[in-house]
Amino acid sequence: MTRSHLLLFLLTACGFMVSIFFKPYPLSWLVKILPILVLLHFSWQNSRGTKERANKLFMIGLVFSIFGDFFLDYDRVNWFVLGLAAFLVAHLFYIFSLKPLVAKPIISKRLPLIGLYCIYGVGVFLVIYAGLGELFIPVLVYMTILLLMGITTLLSQKANIWLIIGGLSFILSDSLIGLNQFYHQIPYASVWIMISYYFAQLALVNGMFTQDNNLA
Repeated sequence: MTRSHLLLFLLTACGFMVSIFFKPYPLSWLVKILPILVLLHFSWQNSRGTKERANKLFMIGLVFSIFGDFFLDYDRVNWFVLGLAAFLVAHLFYIFSLKPLVAKPIISKRLPLIGLYCIYGVGVFLVIYAGLGELFIPVLVYMTILLLMGITTLLSQKANIWLIIGGLSFILSDSLIGLNQFYHQIPYASVWIMISYYFAQLALVNGMFTQDNNLA
């Protein structure tokens, strides 16, 4: 990532996290999406002049992430499901952008890691499921797709350390949302959620455009 994009991303991300302590305030959703807009601009600049379909799919995922951020910040109570749906679609596009997958022998070697992802996901869901109520099915579907995205970062032929860390950080961020909202309030939850979320998006973008250190 260019130094100017990284600096702008860090400034806007830190700006929103500081502003959390002054919420509510007008147009907070706009402040929230600024870091992702920076990542989208970087992705677009690095995709110009190429016919790489994966890059376009990945950018669509970023756009749906922006919609998700808007829905969750503008009206978290009434638009929570809309935010969930937007991020679900974002993860689907991330998954599509990570194709093709590695060969079966490599997949077999990574089965223990895949198992850990699944155990973690099931564990978190078992902790929060009692508090889900009518959101049981939407959250179950979302968590399944989220875990699949994280696992795909392991199995993609593009797999590299940035993509894997990005997937893990996204899973952590959304786990914190679930635990905080449906199980037990976490001190300064919004700060931890946004730190892990912004880092996840940054890592995924960096990994998507880093092809010289692939693990596959």
